[in-house]
Amino acid sequence: MKALVYKSTGSWYIVKTAEGKQYNARIKGVLKIEGITSTNPIAVGDEVIIEIENELENTVTITAICNRKNYVVRQSPHNKRQHHIIASNLDQSILLATIKDPITSTGFIDRFLCTCEMYHLPAILVFNKADIYTSKDLEKFTTIKNIYEAIGYQVFLTSIKTKEGVDDVINILHNKTTLLSGHSGVGKSTFINAIFPKLDLKTQEVSDWSGKGMHTTTFAEMYDLPLEGKIIDTPGIRELGLTGINKNELSGYFPEMKALINQCKFNNCIHINEPNCAVKNALHNGTIAEKRYMSYLNILETIDEKNY
Repeated sequence: MKALVYKSTGSWYIVKTAEGKQYNARIKGVLKIEGITSTNPIAVGDEVIIEIENELENTVTITAICNRKNYVVRQSPHNKRQHHIIASNLDQSILLATIKDPITSTGFIDRFLCTCEMYHLPAILVFNKADIYTSKDLEKFTTIKNIYEAIGYQVFLTSIKTKEGVDDVINILHNKTTLLSGHSGVGKSTFINAIFPKLDLKTQEVSDWSGKGMHTTTFAEMYDLPLEGKIIDTPGIRELGLTGINKNELSGYFPEMKALINQCKFNNCIHINEPNCAVKNALHNGTIAEKRYMSYLNILETIDEKNY
């Protein structure tokens, strides 16, 4: 019997069949050693094969994982040589960001977008909390919006409090399985509550002393939306370490650089000091944003090819 994984708690899972029957599930022991290299053998969004363990207690055993259409990973927070699957079988991803309270840096945004590009997953940027932005904040948003829209990303401005822009985002969730990610405190749970009030997810304010969000989602969880779609809420991510990438590949995950790679003089150009570099030329003439190029350099410095 097939089922979808809706929640992972590390050792137990919540799965649901196509008929809507929900079970508590655990892994058959051998799954932990059969070719699974991530820190978590099963992720939210996985389609799995289950066998009834105890009908009265509503428990099942997961005996196999079906082939994944795709998945998104992050570097394990405990071991940089390992990766952790955030979610699988996705149609698109939304990064919920904020200009302030807390600040989402463009560096973090670019790491997220690189991760999505690596796994051919369409990414959308949604800037929340528009109701608290000053005119200076809105100018900053417009600058960021122009940078990312110019390279092909959709960018939205929303306020859950005033409902500004919310319907626009709801429309793009229709019939899609969407990964919702972002720092703690940007309003992920509040956003889900706004589009599906029956869930009544716990929310929490930003920490006064640190300016950072406090985690309210402990484990990734998938929800069925009333508009024939699914959304996967993830724990607030403070750092996003890329994994499984080498330095020569990185520019291929920046769309504006990827378009120019074949114009560089050298095939192995990494766009730093090489002569006749098309990427550096584009940077100098303003067709590549300086912020994006600086993100590229910062990510490049963090890639440890010994662990690739």
